[in-house]
Amino acid sequence: MRRLRRIKILATLGPASSDLAMIRRLFEAGADLFRINMSHTPHDKMRELVATIRNVESSYGRPIGILVDLQGPKLRLGAFAEGAVQLQNGQTFTLDSDKTPGDATRVHLPHPEILAALRPGHALLLDDGKVRLIAEETSKEHAVTRVVVGGKMSDRKGVSLPDTDLPVSAMTPKDRADLEAALVTGVDWIALSFVQRADDVIEAKKMIRGRAAVMAKIEKPQAIDRLADIIEASDALMVARGDLGVELPLERVPSLQKQMTRMARRAGKPVVIATQMLESMIQSPVPTRAEVSDVATAVYEGADAIMLSAESAAGKFPVEAVSTMNRIGEEVERDPTYRSVITAQRPSPESTAGDAIADAARQIAETLDLPALICWTSSGSTAVRVARERPKPPIVAITPNITAGRRLAVAWGVHCVVAEDARDQDDMVSRAGQIAFRDGFVRAGQRVIIVAGVPLGIPGTTNMVRIASVGPEGDAHM
Repeated sequence: MRRLRRIKILATLGPASSDLAMIRRLFEAGADLFRINMSHTPHDKMRELVATIRNVESSYGRPIGILVDLQGPKLRLGAFAEGAVQLQNGQTFTLDSDKTPGDATRVHLPHPEILAALRPGHALLLDDGKVRLIAEETSKEHAVTRVVVGGKMSDRKGVSLPDTDLPVSAMTPKDRADLEAALVTGVDWIALSFVQRADDVIEAKKMIRGRAAVMAKIEKPQAIDRLADIIEASDALMVARGDLGVELPLERVPSLQKQMTRMARRAGKPVVIATQMLESMIQSPVPTRAEVSDVATAVYEGADAIMLSAESAAGKFPVEAVSTMNRIGEEVERDPTYRSVITAQRPSPESTAGDAIADAARQIAETLDLPALICWTSSGSTAVRVARERPKPPIVAITPNITAGRRLAVAWGVHCVVAEDARDQDDMVSRAGQIAFRDGFVRAGQRVIIVAGVPLGIPGTTNMVRIASVGPEGDAHM
């Protein structure tokens, strides 16, 4: 199951894609890891999906990552006496702490933290931004607003607050219960929704205690201002363009996507581009030309992964959506201009031994036109460091740790193999050649480059580069 592209594909599971046969087909079509959205998935179903993915993984012998996406704080209006009202431009509309069903002049807002944090001039976006209010008078009991963009409003529609820094955790009691259930089940990645600050990530990490890696979803304007700190606290980043495009002007999203992709790469953290990538394929077997260009842009930018949401979870053509993404990735990466774009964006190596080694290994591999760059990695950090360099040859990561292998499913260009740890340096070099030979990366007589940390098995000690020749049986020797 060797992929012919470097960018990874993250597919969301749902009603259209929850049985063994379909998950197997999605994996074969190109999905490298799977997302379980806890907004729509009870614990029993989550456990069933994880077991099914592990079943597929064992039959292919290739690590598959599982990401559980926590719902985060969903802010909603209360109910209306008539079920719905029509808000007119220019009218006054009040949000208050009174639980009485609302009417055309007021409605209950069951979030005292919003009323406490709102200030005059702050915007409130209702129902994914379809209705826009501006706060004119605020107190802990009510907020009097003016309707700037009117429209129909009905029970329990969502509320977004692009200007307001809410003193709320990114994790609700539901999220904490979902998180614990996911960790006990043994998932690989936890995605945190509506992250506003690095403390949100740190709080989650205290609960997780290393049992999974943490991906911060960037979908709030407040997070943009604190991006460097959030990236530093996180293990990976997701550009969640849906909510980001509600709370910020839509025209800002593409430039923010580029900035986040480059910042994450500079920090050596995987970055996932998400939301509406092939949206029309929920209903159609082919995407629009604009969607193809959008996916291609993420590939050209050097993102680690691209994500399907409803397209694979609830759409009519889940397999076609994955295979379309797969073909776009392959085609872009064949384009002669792709390498020049990726190379132009390469950040300078950090002043650490591991980054210097990764940069040197990439240069050697490209100078000698080697067919593979092989990493022995215990924690996965060596492979992530090498992936940051976006080398021309494929990266083959060999790890004795299945957990590290599954987490690497999101990392750009990394083909991961779980194998027994090397006994010594000679064994490491020999088996590196055998594994790359077996998986079709090298032929007898070719040379490969091997990156590792010595002594073996100690995480974070990337300090060795070897060039080896591959023998007729695939074993390599220096």
